[in-house]
Amino acid sequence: MRGAAVCLVLVAVLAGCSGADEPPSAPPSPTVERLPEVPGISGEAVQLRTDAAIGGQVQVRLTDTGPAPFTVTSVQLDSPGFAPVPARTVAAAYAPGQTIDLPTPFGTVDCAAGVDPVAARITVQRPEGAVEELRVPLSGDTMAQVHDAACAVERVLAVVDIAVEDLTEAGTTATGVVVLTRRSGDEPVEVTRLGGSVVLQPVLDDELPVTLAAEQDELRLPVTFDAARCDPHALAETKKPFVFPLAVTVGDGESVPVDLPIEDAQKVQLEEFLGRVCTG
Repeated sequence: MRGAAVCLVLVAVLAGCSGADEPPSAPPSPTVERLPEVPGISGEAVQLRTDAAIGGQVQVRLTDTGPAPFTVTSVQLDSPGFAPVPARTVAAAYAPGQTIDLPTPFGTVDCAAGVDPVAARITVQRPEGAVEELRVPLSGDTMAQVHDAACAVERVLAVVDIAVEDLTEAGTTATGVVVLTRRSGDEPVEVTRLGGSVVLQPVLDDELPVTLAAEQDELRLPVTFDAARCDPHALAETKKPFVFPLAVTVGDGESVPVDLPIEDAQKVQLEEFLGRVCTG
């Protein structure tokens, strides 16, 4: 009997030691809400070139997959990865089988939250007059791509601030300085490319790539803006005349396109410069 008791104690001790050596289990992954399909309506989020030019907007592409018509009178994007914005009033009449894109704004990105589930909150009026508030799941990875791109820019700007300073006209060109100022960390920050718009081409004086070294706090890059096109069609139709993507890499990370922050007063300067150069 005494031997049995000793064995039981020994087993308990060994079990306790075994448990102490086991690594702590990983916390369970957060579950993503799965939205139910809405009978008769399917949805997808897409971003057209015009949406990218406008900024802060996508198309909610809805299709009447049922046997009856309906009218959508409001639409709002719903995703935990974006701050909510008020619903947009629309008047889109759908017939069975018809697809209509609804321009829909989205709010500020929340990089601490995931994107899914992505849905459109819509107000639907039925032919007999009944009104319904529906939450239609949106397929596609458009919102994930928008979220990833915005958060990549946020991560870069947490390390370096980017500004355009001393913008002035200089004959047939405009000149300024692109300034990178370190905000945190000590990783090198590399600039590999500066893109232009349809009507303006910025050119950095320094040969690329150029690096803000680990021990540097500031990097100043003189830049020249030249008129790229002066034809009336380009001047009238361009949607993003002052968007200039600067390719920036922090440490061993991926290259991230960060738009030069052109202030409103600087946009006026560049617009006046372009008008003067193009009209001779």
